[in-house]
Amino acid sequence: MTAIALTIAGSDSGGGAGIQADLKTFAACGVYGACVITALTAQNTQGVSAVYDVPAGFVEAQIDAVFSDLAIDAVKIGMLFRPATVEAVAAGAARHRARTVVLDPVTMASSGDSLLNGDVADVLRRTLIPRVLLVTPNLPEAAALTGASLARNEREMEAQAREILSLGARYVLIKGGHGAGAESVDLLIGQGEVVRLAAKRTETRNTHGSGCTLSSAIAAGLAKGRDIVTACQEAKAYVTAAIAHADELDIGHGPGPLHHFYKQWSTS
Repeated sequence: MTAIALTIAGSDSGGGAGIQADLKTFAACGVYGACVITALTAQNTQGVSAVYDVPAGFVEAQIDAVFSDLAIDAVKIGMLFRPATVEAVAAGAARHRARTVVLDPVTMASSGDSLLNGDVADVLRRTLIPRVLLVTPNLPEAAALTGASLARNEREMEAQAREILSLGARYVLIKGGHGAGAESVDLLIGQGEVVRLAAKRTETRNTHGSGCTLSSAIAAGLAKGRDIVTACQEAKAYVTAAIAHADELDIGHGPGPLHHFYKQWSTS
């Protein structure tokens, strides 16, 4: 059987994040990718100039079209611009009994532009987080979901992750990419011990789409039958390498994307 992953997220017209990064990641990780577009952004490496919200009813129609035909093994959820969109996605996931769901609670673009409208964080907490296998917040997103200040160390990261875990998700991967230090440390927290995922930081500004890519790589691993720890470990390694190769690309005038196809292009 062909492993299939579905991304439910916004479109990045610059190609570095969102749906575009997700589909690139699925392809690079050997998984067939399908998509449901929740919003369109006018975006490039220098920022987001406009966002067009896809009506919630059309988001539901896309979900129904995909699930009615494709055997979806895993779902990645990214940018959800309005509360109505969150509710539509939660309802669609429940209707189609989606079990292996990775939620990347996107609050802003890498440029710092906000990608939320309305009280999306509250609706995420109430309707979607209780339904998912894994939530993958970075430090600002974890702070937004918990109402806390930005975590300053691993102890505070763990505390915020456990608060998100209490909302009903089975696992939380809190990402330390926005932190300081020689290592970028993520913490995977679930029913057992804390799994620490660390990697050496790469000095580059070209990290646009790294959060989207990590959550999609995890979904790809889960779609292929990996357990949650292995999927997160392999995804962390993939993203770390893609960032390390990012400067091989020359894309735009601002912070560029990581190199999703560093393996494939090196042999072409």
